[in-house]
Amino acid sequence: MEHISAIVSSAVLVVSCSAFDYHPYTTRVEGETGINARNVALIEERYADAGSVRFAFLSDTQRWYDEADEAVEDINRRGDIDFVIHGGDIADFGLRHEFEMQRDIFNRLSCPYVVLLGNHDYLGTGERVHAEIFGECNFAFTAAHTRFVCLNTNAIEVEYTPGVPDFDFIDRELRSLAPDISATVFAMHIPPFAEEFDNRVAEKFERYACAFPSLRFCLYGHNHQLAQGDLFGDGVIYYGAPNIGKRIYYVFTLDEKGYEVEIVDY
Repeated sequence: MEHISAIVSSAVLVVSCSAFDYHPYTTRVEGETGINARNVALIEERYADAGSVRFAFLSDTQRWYDEADEAVEDINRRGDIDFVIHGGDIADFGLRHEFEMQRDIFNRLSCPYVVLLGNHDYLGTGERVHAEIFGECNFAFTAAHTRFVCLNTNAIEVEYTPGVPDFDFIDRELRSLAPDISATVFAMHIPPFAEEFDNRVAEKFERYACAFPSLRFCLYGHNHQLAQGDLFGDGVIYYGAPNIGKRIYYVFTLDEKGYEVEIVDY
């Protein structure tokens, strides 16, 4: 009887240890890290001086794993996409496992991709995990002589304290532009005038964005709706991508003359 009790106690101990071996908010990432930097290098190597470039923009895949997987398949099947920009909210609750699962889905793309930081990505320890797997929350790259400026605009997550968006980063980008940059695209998760954007600096943001050479358009996610609008009345269109559960993404083609936009319903 004592022997049976010992076996049961040992089994409970093993189960208990196994149950608490993994914490959902651990930041100990398994698998590939530093994805944005690696893919930015690939994009710039292939397309920095190209005459034209075609990219896909999608967003908010956090709870739609099947639809995200099918979007990857659809993009690969097209065979004409040079790179993909993900507008953020790749996780729903900021769990390490969410980031890893979504990363593994998008790693199946046949082209490079980058991922912005969304407000859901901030939750728990998500900001640190996102930084580990993908990289800095503000970054930029060049394709077809166009500078893509990718920003963290999740001001609500820092209670609207100064620094989001990071105007120091934007200013450095503006001052250090290569002379052959002929156009600009801004990408962010939360757009100006959304509640989660720091709208005290919305006008300042517009002035900075419009100071860049030939601002083609701006991209955002977050609202879970397909949208296109001139938010500031300055002629610059802001394109909003819906959550991927709606099975829609954008394709933009840029060249020296301008751009074309396609809405893909897959």
